[in-house]
Amino acid sequence: MMRGLYTAATGMNAQQTNIDMISNNLSNVNTTGFKKSRANFQDLMYQQTRQPGTPNAQGEEIPVGTEIGHGTRMAATQKLFTPGSPQSTDNPLDLVIEGDGFFEVVRPDGSTAYTRDGSFRQDSDGRLVTADGHPLQPEIYIPEDATSVSITSDGTVSAQMAGESEPNQLGQIELVNFSNPAGLNSEGRNLYTETVSSGQPMIGVPGEDGFGTISQGYLEMSNVKVVEEMVDMITAQRAYEANSRSIQASDEMLNTANQLRR
Repeated sequence: MMRGLYTAATGMNAQQTNIDMISNNLSNVNTTGFKKSRANFQDLMYQQTRQPGTPNAQGEEIPVGTEIGHGTRMAATQKLFTPGSPQSTDNPLDLVIEGDGFFEVVRPDGSTAYTRDGSFRQDSDGRLVTADGHPLQPEIYIPEDATSVSITSDGTVSAQMAGESEPNQLGQIELVNFSNPAGLNSEGRNLYTETVSSGQPMIGVPGEDGFGTISQGYLEMSNVKVVEEMVDMITAQRAYEANSRSIQASDEMLNTANQLRR
C-alpha cells in the first residue's frame, strides 16, 4: 500500500482540526473577554533509508541522506492573550483591564477561577458578581442607599451615599497574573483555572508591578479579527483540498499498477 495515502490523510485530519479552531474563534467574535486559540502542528517521524555521511562504494562521504516523512499532527492548542478592543457601555459596574491581569472569582464549589470578563453586577446582598453569580475576590459590597459608584484606575471602589457629601471607600479590586497565561486551562463561561504550566497566581494592585489598570464603564471585546480568521479558513480549506488531491493521485497510481498485464 502506498505510504502517501496515510501521509495525506494526516494532513486532512490536521486541517480539519484547524477549521475546528477557526470556527470556535469566529463563533466567539462577540464574546466579552474571549481570547482566540491557535492550533500548532508538527511533523511526524521520518523513515531514514540512508543516513547523512554514509560512505559510498568508493569510500566517499555522502553529504545528504534519504528520509521520507509520515505527515503531520496537532502538537498543541494555544490561547493568544493579546488585548481586545475596549467598548464603552456607560454601565458603572462594567470594567476592562487595560494590560495584563485577570479578575479572581469564586465558584459555587469553593474553587477559584479567573476571567477577563469584567461585566459585573450586584446580587441580592449587593456583592459584585459575574453573570453566573460568581463573587469577585476580594468581595466588594455596594450598599442599597448608594447613589453612584466610582472605580479608579488602581481598583479603588467608592460609593456616594444618599445625604452624605463625601464618598465612602468600599474596597480594593485586585488583579491576578501568571508567568505563563497560555498554560491556563479554559473552563468555558469565560473562566480559566490554574495549572502546573501556568505557574502560581501572583496577586497585585492594578497599575503596579506590571499589572494593567482598570477602566470603569468599558468592556473588553474578543481579540478575534474576522478578516484574519477568514483568510486562515481559506488557507486551511486549500490545504485540505491539496491533501485530498494527494490521496486521489495515490489512488490513481495504485489503479494503474493494478491494470498492468504480462
